Amino acid sequence: MDLAYIPSPSTGVIDLGPIPLRGYAFCIIIGVFVAVWFGNKRWIARGGRAGTVADIAVWAVPFGLVGGRLYHVITDYQLYFSDGENWVDAFKIWQGGLGIWGAIALGAVGAWIGCRRRGIPLPAWADALAPGIALAQACGRWGNWFNQELYGKPTDVPWALKISEGPNRVAGTYHPTFLYESLWCIGVALLVIWADRRFRLGHGRAFALYVAAYCAGRGWIEYMRVDEAHHILGVRLNVWTAGIVFVLAVAYIVISAKVRPGREEIVEPDAVDAEGGEGAQGGDVAGDADGAGDADRDAVSDAAPDTDGDTGHAENSAAEAPEKNGTAEAAKNG
Repeated sequence: MDLAYIPSPSTGVIDLGPIPLRGYAFCIIIGVFVAVWFGNKRWIARGGRAGTVADIAVWAVPFGLVGGRLYHVITDYQLYFSDGENWVDAFKIWQGGLGIWGAIALGAVGAWIGCRRRGIPLPAWADALAPGIALAQACGRWGNWFNQELYGKPTDVPWALKISEGPNRVAGTYHPTFLYESLWCIGVALLVIWADRRFRLGHGRAFALYVAAYCAGRGWIEYMRVDEAHHILGVRLNVWTAGIVFVLAVAYIVISAKVRPGREEIVEPDAVDAEGGEGAQGGDVAGDADGAGDADRDAVSDAAPDTDGDTGHAENSAAEAPEKNGTAEAAKNG
């Protein structure tokens, strides 16, 4: 007799009149809002404009959804194109099936388009959004709970997930791998936030850290799953993918740190130019909460090495030569 377990919902759909509210889709939507909200806060802290993250997400999210679905359908084609299956089900995204690898890859293409239209460097935008993406994944994994899918091996631990009898599943208690991955993603978000504050990560390294950390967790969680999957040399395809992407992410961090050390001083040129640098002032205020304040103060110190530490002297010099300082500031912002 099971003394404790995590119950599964009896249904993944709640009908609001003629409108079906699907738990899987609801979790994905919540995740998108969390990523955009938190990414916006970090973007402002870096000196960008409020709303820019959402504007670029308009491009990134649809591309990501298409990419995630394509990866799932291609790697699990037998679920839709084998004998007895209906290929139309490949379009039923609400039934589950989004591959994070395809979502990130094609979502990056959409983000690149949005950043290019705004004249913003994609790596800086990705760094701001990185922990938010991890939190979005933490929310999205609960959609698997609603669909009673992607669980692990049978177990009788107190936190086991109870699965009911249904198509392609056998009733019993299993490891809640959706919960393991959700908690892991929260940990990844906290790691990126800490590392970004501690080491002032820039030029895409915060995003690469998120990718590497997520892959490390996905590798061992994938080993616990019992759902059908393709294998290469006896190892699940997603384990291979996680390992390869992990190596690439770590290599990017190492090479990028040598080629482009430090962090971008200006992430959104229009925010600095508009209204006398309103975006930069916003970055100074929010920076205290996200580590950006130290970066801004360092930038100011580096820009004035000849003031010999005398603040009053620097202010008097600025008052006596406004045109000279204005020229220097314009050169810095350019």
